[in-house]
Order: sequence, then structure tokens, then C-alpha cells
Amino acid sequence: MKPIVLSSPAPRSLELIFSCEKLSLLHSKYDVVETTDDALASLPEKTLGAARYIIGQPPISDITLAKLQNLRAVLNVESNLIDNMPYQTIFERGVHVLTTGAVFAQPVAELGLGLALDLARGITHADKAFTQGKELWGGDGNTQARLLSGSNIGIIGYGDLGRALKKVLSGFNASIKVYDPWLPPSVLKESGVVPATLDEVIASTDFIFVVAAVTSENLHFIGEAEFSAMRSGACFILLSRAEVVDFNAMMDAAESGHILVASDVFPEEPLAANHRARGLPNFIRSAHRAGAMDVAFKHMGNMVLEDMELMDRGLPPIRCKRAERETVSRMQSKPVVNN
Repeated sequence: MKPIVLSSPAPRSLELIFSCEKLSLLHSKYDVVETTDDALASLPEKTLGAARYIIGQPPISDITLAKLQNLRAVLNVESNLIDNMPYQTIFERGVHVLTTGAVFAQPVAELGLGLALDLARGITHADKAFTQGKELWGGDGNTQARLLSGSNIGIIGYGDLGRALKKVLSGFNASIKVYDPWLPPSVLKESGVVPATLDEVIASTDFIFVVAAVTSENLHFIGEAEFSAMRSGACFILLSRAEVVDFNAMMDAAESGHILVASDVFPEEPLAANHRARGLPNFIRSAHRAGAMDVAFKHMGNMVLEDMELMDRGLPPIRCKRAERETVSRMQSKPVVNN
């Protein structure tokens, strides 16, 4: 008999994360039982007892976990860790909780670079002026422009996204300071960046990229005081989750002209039609699309298959990132609604 895989990948789908070829491979190697978050606990006990893997991150109660006697891994393809299962018991049983969020690092980093260049050179603003017949030619259109090259750059958060961002910025000969309280300074130095405090990053950089995950310790930790302390005209690029900043304070800082802002994320998504952010000046808006590319989704499926094949052979998973018992309960990101 083929090993059983319980599939509840919402808001993703198997067709989204697997190519036709890889989806056929999945079905050839495993008995895939498609279910939903609400229905998983009601599956027959025989099915639950035989399940080897779960693709998705459905709620799992202690009672349901007790029935999952052969479970080896929960492969989270939504990528945000949610406090909806007894993680400590899962870890004690040697079950892996794996995330595929690394697939989004490169796409997000590249869009982040694009947003920074747009803010620095006024690309969107110049295009709008052109369509209105108000374009400024040559140097007249560059009075507020600046170079990313040779600038002082700050990165807040240095996980997969931060590391990918550092790589795409490497050709700009910039000084890069990084704040990440979960990493020792030596790790940052070995990566070729300068360890810094949050205050140092805020006050001494021209471009600030926020790629930190939301945790129980950093909700709204960039607020009015931090925005006020930024250099006049600094470019602030928010790429991870809106909850790490005081969004109203960020909008105030943009509206006043103190800083320029670009954001791929918002406190509510989709954004209300009358939301203040829609009409703000000094603000470039992107509809949470930085990482949502088909190439990333298909890479996600490849990672899942590769790690299941390793675990089938009694080896540890390598491609996906493991949730850590010390930090998993601190993660506070909201799950995405749209892919």
C-alpha cells in the first residue's frame, strides 16, 4: 500500500504548488486524501492512523494528534506558522513541522529592490506626471532623486528574505546594517553585513527594508518615535507583514513628506476601497504580490516532494525550513487570504 498523505493546503491548492508532472508523481507515490481544515479531524480513524504526511497547516487538536500515530511531518505550504496545533507534543513525538516560505525570498527581494529604485528615482511619480502632460525633463525631473549605489542601507530582519535582499543589493557598493535580535553578531558579520541596533538602523540609513516576521515580541515595534527618528527623505520599504509597524504612524510620516514609503502589505487585505493608504502621497502601493509568482509556488511543490522522499528513507528533511520549538509559539503572522 502507498503511504497516505492528507492534503489540506488552503488557500493554496495542489494544482497551484505542483506542476502537472510533479502532481502525477505525488499521486503515483502516495495515496493522497484531499480534505479541508474543518473536515480533517472527522476523517476515519484508520485514515488518520495511517497518514504519514500532512500538506497544509490545518488545526490539529490533541485528540486528533493522538490518532495520527504514523505522522512524520506537517508540510506547511501557506508558510506562516499559526498557533493551531500542540507543537510541543508534536516535537516530543519527533514529528517535523516544515515551512516552504524560503521559496518567496528571491521574488520578494527583487520586488523590494524595484520599490527602492522607484522611491529613489521617482519612477512612478514621473510616469503619472507624463500621462498628465506635466512631466519634467532632464535634470528638472531629478531634483529629489538619489542613488542607491554607495548609500547607507538598513535591513530589519535577517532570515531567508533578509539574506536574499542582501544578495540583490550586493552590486550597489552600499554599507548594509542589519538588526535581528534572534541572530548573534558573528552570523551577521560572516554574511558581510554590519550588526546594528534598531535605533542605529533607523537613524543612520537612507533605505530601510523591513523583512522581519511578526512575533509576539515585535508587534508594531516600529512606531511614531522610530519614524520621527528617520532621516528626512529616507525610503522605507515594508515587505514582510504590516503588523510589525504602526501603520497609521507610517502613513502620517509619508503624508507629512518626512519619509517616502513603499509597502507590499497592509493591515487588512484586500484593502478597503476608502482606506486612507490608497490616496496618500509619497507612498507606493503593491497588493501583496511580491512573492506570489508561479515559479515560487511550483518550487514549493518540488521542495515538498524532495523532503518527503528523504523522510521516506529515514533521513531528515533538508529543503524545507524546520519550525523550532523555542520560537514556533512566538510567530504571529496572519495567514494569507489570497495567493
